[in-house]
Amino acid sequence: MSGSETFTDLFSGHAAAYARYRPTYPDALFTCIEEALRRHDCAWDCATGSGQAAIALAAHVQHVIATDASAEQLAHAAAHPRVEYHQARAEASGLAEASIDLVTVAAGVHWFQLDAFYAEVRRVCRPRAVVAFWTYGPRVEISPELDALVDELAQERLADHWAPAIIRYVEPGYSTLPFPFEELPSPALACRTSWPLEGLVDFIRTWSGVQTAIAATGCDVVAEVAPRLAEAWGGAARREVKLPLYLRLGRI
Repeated sequence: MSGSETFTDLFSGHAAAYARYRPTYPDALFTCIEEALRRHDCAWDCATGSGQAAIALAAHVQHVIATDASAEQLAHAAAHPRVEYHQARAEASGLAEASIDLVTVAAGVHWFQLDAFYAEVRRVCRPRAVVAFWTYGPRVEISPELDALVDELAQERLADHWAPAIIRYVEPGYSTLPFPFEELPSPALACRTSWPLEGLVDFIRTWSGVQTAIAATGCDVVAEVAPRLAEAWGGAARREVKLPLYLRLGRI
């Protein structure tokens, strides 16, 4: 979900799977963000994708403006009376100056032209507004055998296909992300969900590294590993899945 002019869209081609199998975010995340707010009038959810974060934010602020560079992603976004969707780049939102109390980016800020995006954040935000950027990596916690297979795929099979932004910012849990704001404390967080085997496989297919690998090699790396995942999954209809979540929370 890039917002740059050189936006390479690695997500629109499987937007339906993205909407269905990207994990939902924990209530503790939004409670932490809300507690930092001085005003609750309007939030900007940038790179909203299918609107998962935007819908959750609507329970904590009066109005959410959700933008994404991808029309296909927005076509799969859920409607909500407090959420307003627009197609726009992260660095040129079209929002009014000094109109926003909170800017959120879920699993997307690492794709942006950061200097331009941060300038846009400062332009649209009111004084002392809050910024919240979070992500999770290509790792899961299900069982030791499944976890090892997913790690093998991410770290070995896809090693040459991750974008530099993933290696630079996502793998270290956003600790290396440039963050020119007043840092606020944030708790340890995780996404927790319940998936069938199909959910895990389709979640892996949404990884940008998978899309790049398929384009570069013509080989479906997920189809190749799927039988091993199925064997390790066993006969369970569904399994509990945990994804560690990394949050940078700050104030303008």
